[in-house]
Amino acid sequence: MNKLFACAAFVIASLGVAQAQDFQSRPIIMVVPYPAGGVTDAMARLIGERMQAALDHTIIIDNVGGAQGVIAVNRVAHAAPDGHTFVLGNVETNVTNAVTQQLPFDVFADFDPIVLMPSYPFLLVSKNDVPAKNLKELIAWLKANQTKALQGIVGGNGAAQHLCGLRLQQELGINWSFVPYRGGAPAMQDLMAGQFDIMCTATGSFLPLVQAGSIRAYAVTSKTRLPAAPDIPTVDEAGLPGFHVGVWNAMWAPKGTPKTLIDKLADAGRKALADPALRKRIIDMGLDMPPADQMTPEALGKFQREEADLWWPITRKAVESASK
Repeated sequence: MNKLFACAAFVIASLGVAQAQDFQSRPIIMVVPYPAGGVTDAMARLIGERMQAALDHTIIIDNVGGAQGVIAVNRVAHAAPDGHTFVLGNVETNVTNAVTQQLPFDVFADFDPIVLMPSYPFLLVSKNDVPAKNLKELIAWLKANQTKALQGIVGGNGAAQHLCGLRLQQELGINWSFVPYRGGAPAMQDLMAGQFDIMCTATGSFLPLVQAGSIRAYAVTSKTRLPAAPDIPTVDEAGLPGFHVGVWNAMWAPKGTPKTLIDKLADAGRKALADPALRKRIIDMGLDMPPADQMTPEALGKFQREEADLWWPITRKAVESASK
């Protein structure tokens, strides 16, 4: 009888382990730390649809805005580590927020990396009244006008656009002032109206303004030109080599998620981005595809720490300056 009970217990335990290593009948939740309707939300839905097909399992997009992504990421940090919840975060939510905010989680200790996703390179743009016609002339203009030049940023201290400006100041060895905005639409209106001079902005919504001649673009901060705007040079071509900054996206699960499920999610993400129709949509949106050799959980973990080493000192300096 004891042997029978022992055998039954072993079978039950084995079934529990097997179940923990596979997806259950309920849907997988992809938490997106931004409201519906934006570029990140659109990307998430495109990728989620194809991941769902690759996994043969329902994926639901859960838009959780607020607090610069902290609410959404915190929800995932405290979710059950069973593979059914992950966040589509980015360099702000899972790197620089650790410096700019008091977080109820640790961006490294509380998450398991899954896979790197497409990134938004920045456009270096200005109002049309700035006399510079190319990036070298813009740099010269900034050096001559640093005491009065203004840069618009969306998201406040430590947000990606702010970090782009700080990195540019670091590269040029000069300083200018920042004008914060709560959203891209008011910043866009004020740039066209000439209320500030320059901006590091994501390509999506601002690219049509460049193409319409409403603002001027000097360079894109990626290593290659944008297929959606092949006439805009890269920073390497325009005179600021190596200035590759932008908003990269990635997926993380709660710490302790079984490695088999992490690998399945990562594989589904890679298969999604390998779809030719999706790749075209992503490129048309002005995004950069991640390098194939960087799309493993291990590569994402290494990359995230490298980004923290790069951006944390710059972000701390910005926070300290703002508090004085």
